[in-house]
Formats: sequence, C-alpha cells, structure tokens
Amino acid sequence: METSPRPRSATPSAIPQKRALNLDDEQHIPAVSSPLNPDAATSRSRKAPAREQREKKESLKKREAKGVDTARSATPDTQTHTKKTKKILKTPDVVRPLRYYTKPPNSSDFDPPRGPIFSPVLEKANREFNECFEQISNKKAFRYTNCIADPSFPSSRWFRQTEASPFHPRFSFQEASSHILFDSTGRSITTEKGFRMARANVAAREGRWYYECKILSGVRPPSRSPSLNKPDTTGGGHVRLGWARREANLDTPVGFDAYSYGLRDVSGQKVHMSRPKDFSPDNESFHEGDVIGLEITLPSLTLHRKVVEGSYNKAVDVSDDLDPHPAAEAPDIVRDRVPIRYKGIVYFEQFEYSSAKDLEELMNPSPSSAPTAATTTNAASTAPPNPNHPSVALRTLPFSNIKVYKNGKLLGAPFADLFAFLPPASKPAAQQGARDGLDDGMLGYFPAISVFRGGAVEVNFGPDFWCPPGDLAVPISNSGGGYYSAAAEDENENHDAIKKTDQSSAAGAIAPEDTPPAATRKQQHIQGKNSRLRGMGERYVEQIAEDIVYDVVDEVDFWVLDAGEMMADVAAGTGEGAEAQKGRSSASTVAGMMMVPPGGMVEQAGMLGGGGGEIKEIVQEEE
Repeated sequence: METSPRPRSATPSAIPQKRALNLDDEQHIPAVSSPLNPDAATSRSRKAPAREQREKKESLKKREAKGVDTARSATPDTQTHTKKTKKILKTPDVVRPLRYYTKPPNSSDFDPPRGPIFSPVLEKANREFNECFEQISNKKAFRYTNCIADPSFPSSRWFRQTEASPFHPRFSFQEASSHILFDSTGRSITTEKGFRMARANVAAREGRWYYECKILSGVRPPSRSPSLNKPDTTGGGHVRLGWARREANLDTPVGFDAYSYGLRDVSGQKVHMSRPKDFSPDNESFHEGDVIGLEITLPSLTLHRKVVEGSYNKAVDVSDDLDPHPAAEAPDIVRDRVPIRYKGIVYFEQFEYSSAKDLEELMNPSPSSAPTAATTTNAASTAPPNPNHPSVALRTLPFSNIKVYKNGKLLGAPFADLFAFLPPASKPAAQQGARDGLDDGMLGYFPAISVFRGGAVEVNFGPDFWCPPGDLAVPISNSGGGYYSAAAEDENENHDAIKKTDQSSAAGAIAPEDTPPAATRKQQHIQGKNSRLRGMGERYVEQIAEDIVYDVVDEVDFWVLDAGEMMADVAAGTGEGAEAQKGRSSASTVAGMMMVPPGGMVEQAGMLGGGGGEIKEIVQEEE
C-alpha cells in the first residue's frame, strides 16, 4: 500500500543556507584554471569600476600669483569634524583689499608728509623752475601716493592716504618724467630735454570738466619772429596739450599712444597714436601767450560699466546718463597697497595699470597680423574700436568727446568716442600679487602736458579762469551754494555783479601779469550735478572727499573682520578679548598720550590676523 509522503516541518533548519550564486557561479566557472578550461581566469576577471577623478587644485604659489585669497581655504580643517568645535557659517566671498604685515610706524610717520625739495635750475617767463629732490617717482609697474600714520586706523595697519604740499590742484610730482622742471606752485613746467610729460594730480571719471593752459614759451607769433611771413618755431621750444590715462608713457609727448589725446602747437594739429591730423582753422599754430582751454565730456560710470561689461545696447542706452538716480549700492573701490619708506617718507605702493596688447597692435599693426581670407573667421574681431567690440580694451565710450578753446573761442571737438578705462579695459601687468578687474578710484583721464627743449606751460584748474567758456558753471560762494553760468553779460539787464574770489591764492597761486580783472557774471542757475561744465579744481575737492570715504570704508571693513568679535568679548567681559585687554590697559593709556598705537603693530598682529584672511608679511630695507 502506497503511503503519502510526510509533509516537511515548518521549523527553521539549523543548517546554514547557501549563499546566493553570482554570475560566475551560474556559469559554473571554476576558480582555478585547468587544462580543460584555460580561459577561466580571464573570463572570471571583471573590469574594475572607473576611479573617481579628484579635483585638481592649484598650488599656493599659483593662487598667490592670481591674487586669490590664500587663507589655506583649500586645506581641510580636521577640527571642524569634532563635536567640540563650533559650527562655522560660510560667508560669501567679498572682494576686499589685501593687507600686508609691516613694521610699526615711527613717531615721525604721524606728521604730515613734507613736500619736494627744490633746486633752482633756470629762469623762464619770470618764473624760477626747479628740479625736484627727495621725491619718489612712479615706475613702470608701480604707483606711489602719500600716506600718513593715524591712530584712528588700527585695522588698516595705521596708515591712510593724504596729500603733500602744495595743497591745491597741480601737476603731480610722482606722475611726471624725471627731466621735468617745476615752479614752486607745481602749476608751471618746462624741460631742457626732448619731449617729456607731466600729469595732474586730479582725474576726470564722469561728467564735463575744463582746464586751461597758457603757453609761456613756445612757438613765437609772426610779429615777434625774425621772418614776418611765418612763426618762429625754433627759439622757444614746443608744447603739446591734452588728456592722458595712467597707462600713457611719461617719456613721450601727449598723443604718442592710444592712452592720450593731444594737440600740437605747430599748425594746431590733433595727435592720437602718433598720427597728426589737421584741426585748427587755417592750420593756425598755438603761440606764446595763447590760452588754450580743454574740455572733456565722459558718460556716467553707470553707462561706462555697461560698456566694459558688454551689456551696452545702442537702441536702449540713448542718453549719456550724466545725472542718474542714486544707486542703492555703489560699486567697490579696491586698493591693494602697502606702506613703504623712501628717504624718510612713507608712501603707499600699489600695482600700476599697464598697456594692453590689443591697443599696441592697433597703434602699430604687424604685417603678420593682417587679416586674410583664410585666417579671418570673425569680421567683428577686425572691426574698428566701438562700444561693443569683442576686445574690451578696444571699446569706446559713447557720448564722450574733447573740445578745444583758443583764447575763449571754441575751435571744435577734435576727438570723440574716447577709449574706455574702467576694468577690465585697464588691468595691471601680469605679476605676482596683481589682481585684474579692480578699480582703485583713480582711473580716468588726467590733464597732461608735454614740453620740448625750453617749452613752458602754466595750467589753471579754476575757479578764476583766464578765458572761461560761456557755459562754464561757476560756484556761487556768497549765496549759500549753487552755480551760475559764465555766459556773456547782457548790458541791458540790471543785476547784481558777483566778483569771483581767488580760492587758490592762499595756496600760493601765481596769476599771470596780463590776466584781465575778474569779470562780472550773470547769475543763471544750472540744474544737474554732472551735466554742467565745471573746472577741474572742483573735481580736486571731490577727489579728496572720495579718498577719505574709501579709507573709512576699508577701516570699517577690516575692523568688522578682525576686531569685531574681540571687541564684543571685551564689552561682555568674557573670552580672549577680555584677557588680552587686561594686559594691555596700562600700555594703552601711555601710548594714547604719545599718539602711538599700544605696542605697535607687533602686539596687534594676533588680533588682526584672526578671521580676516591672511596678512602678507613684508620685510623692507631702509633706503
């Protein structure tokens, strides 16, 4: 009799279950190859998964050369993984000036910087011209400005920017060739050498600005020349007048390269990129005694940034926007500079902007760079300079021009569509520590004069101009502010005469002997800040105010980064700040009476180095 099989028990077995077969086991591939199956090992091996590519990081030296924040951010912090460490919130990257660890300031560094030491060389046009000594000059890749130690700026390493005497708009002693001779006011120059240039200590960045030049020695008029038929171009030297950027070479005449626009005294020709062209009516020269007025018009910085950023649209941006609505946030002004000592005087040293290869190629095109049908793939790359050029250095500013006046009469506008100067149109030379794309607040067009073998020029930045244009806006000093036009007075109208006072007489200005008395002006108020024509002397006052604001902003920014947390601990009486304050309280009282920071920068280095990034150390030899 057949019996039914017994059902299996549901009780789990104590025998371990077999592991799941993988693909190799399912194919019954032995682990060891044999003569019957020699390819077992190769068929069993599988392709290893692709290794994850590790992010390539640049070395510390390369990051420093590019100016990237080198606060060891690329190195992982092992302490952040522990439980005892506080959570650190990541703050967004902010472009700010670099700081350098320098020696503590001397007691003399708290005194105002002295002016140049003059040594008389020659006399010309009833003026004594001198050679400057004990003054540093701007080099090819570096720029220097005066600075002073100030106890109110501890987070900025105690130094801020200042000016040296004489304290008025003038030629800059640092922005001039070494062969330029100055008078005592710094407003008249000459030379015994070939063409040499000097730039003013004030720059135009936006708006309409005006200054005058009086030719003291140059081309003599026909009435005073040996030949009555033509001017004497041999006796008094030569001059060139105009506007120049910081990249312009100081050992060349104005108009030599793409960074300056100039006028020749001979035939009154205009010169740009060393290409003279006729401009003056009947090719009339500029003679000794002539007053040449130079006006520059630049669009607003808002429109300027659209051009250099590539967002300018001719169909939309139909206005120069000289008087825009105030912006909610101003653009950053970043000045990477370090205080250095030269012959007992402290200066700020910073990288200077250098010439661009595209502009050099535009001035002197090489035969090998000429476009051909085989090599030219983009017609825009060979286009003339314009606001939307592919190369930023070749972009021009719409609504910009330069006008020329001769003895108060408008001759015309020899130049228009000037080259843009805001970064990245201007950039420093490629070297360690230099950073691109930063505006230091002093980019712009400077009044510039070149003199040649005895040529002499005196400049006038206002407010008392010799031959002012009719639409010049002159400040009204006796009515609580405002401006009035310098238009010709209507004899049939009755009005109060306003006599302009010489604002620069206290600074030692020398008025020409044949300057006519100040004329009365009709009070006609002008609306708008930048749309009116103003003298460069007024721009000098604005520039000083801007420097003060930039210094305060830098100090507050560094204080927030470095000293904010410690000062909060001191106020609360807890933390490391309170302990450091106990050991420094007595020293602070004595140092405060001496106007010297307590312990100098050596003691403060620990506080300044925390939280605000790396402070680069510099060792400078005393010169």
